[in-house]
Amino acid sequence: MSRFLDERFAALDPYVPGEQPQDRSYVKLNTNESPFPPSPAVIAALGKEEAEKLNLYSDPTADVLVEAIAEHFTRVLQARGAKGMDKEQVFVGNGSDEVLSFIFQAFCGKDKGMAFPEVGYGFYPVFCEVLGIAANPVPVRDDLSVDVDALANVSENIVIANPNAQTGIYLPVSDIKKLLCANKNRLVVVDEAYCDFGAESVVGLLDEFDNLIVVQTMSKSRQLAGGRVGFALASPEIVRDLNMMKYSFNPYNLNRLSILAGAAAIGDEEYFASTTAAVAKERERLKGELTELGFSVTPSLANFVLAGYPSIGGKELYLALKKEGVLVRFLSDAKLAPYVRITVGSAEQTAALIAAIKKVFKEKGI
Repeated sequence: MSRFLDERFAALDPYVPGEQPQDRSYVKLNTNESPFPPSPAVIAALGKEEAEKLNLYSDPTADVLVEAIAEHFTRVLQARGAKGMDKEQVFVGNGSDEVLSFIFQAFCGKDKGMAFPEVGYGFYPVFCEVLGIAANPVPVRDDLSVDVDALANVSENIVIANPNAQTGIYLPVSDIKKLLCANKNRLVVVDEAYCDFGAESVVGLLDEFDNLIVVQTMSKSRQLAGGRVGFALASPEIVRDLNMMKYSFNPYNLNRLSILAGAAAIGDEEYFASTTAAVAKERERLKGELTELGFSVTPSLANFVLAGYPSIGGKELYLALKKEGVLVRFLSDAKLAPYVRITVGSAEQTAALIAAIKKVFKEKGI
């Protein structure tokens, strides 16, 4: 580090993104990207005419995107017999990471920390460290599931990835409701990055609880990981707070093309339904293949699985598979060290993964 770095950050342990090696061609199953391209509607929206407007600033309100998100969730909610969603309940950002960072900045401080399960999204403790927020990582159970009762009893705001960002384990709506009811004077932030692959969103609770923020991303289920589009759904008052934070930092946080891509992606309901169903089906097939080989696999409802083999540590398996041209994610956290996290890819990618595992096993005499 340079001699100019502020001493606050001398011991900072930054978030480590999934590796993107360029030394060879890999079967890439380490960063939970979609195996599908963006919706055809997205491609159609990003034509030459729009590219020629990149000399102009984007709309700081991202109104086209905000309206599209509100319309989508209005359809979702009304299908359940609930009322729709107003666009004043939608906040958009440069990926859900930026949305989460604004939430941490706006609603935590010297008198209000943030609690989260100790096994979860790795950015939560980093945000706390960077922003000087007291962090309370709550231990998970031996089976890596979230201890809802312990989490309900904390005094801080709560952020929780549901399904869990490392295990894929899902908490039902009733458990989230328990967290919301336990203390209505604190926020519960539900990070639903992986919700669309078989879990149920808690967006239907927004009218009942003004202490709820639902965060989603278009990176996973809407194939826009490179577009960086995330959003939060909350009360109009909370959204106004978040917009105040945005306008105090970066009013043009979403570029012109990402605004259009996001609006087109969330409007293509048919493509969304078909691709998420395909990923969920392949996930169950992958679970079965790994179980047959002797792996323990968490009951994931995300677009990845967490798998461990009794006689091979996570790092050892990760390195062996990388040598065979297959990238999975090794997570260095002590509780996750026995496992690797494997993105659900295409059927061809699953076949390549299983073949590589069998080759590794053969070489190790398993």
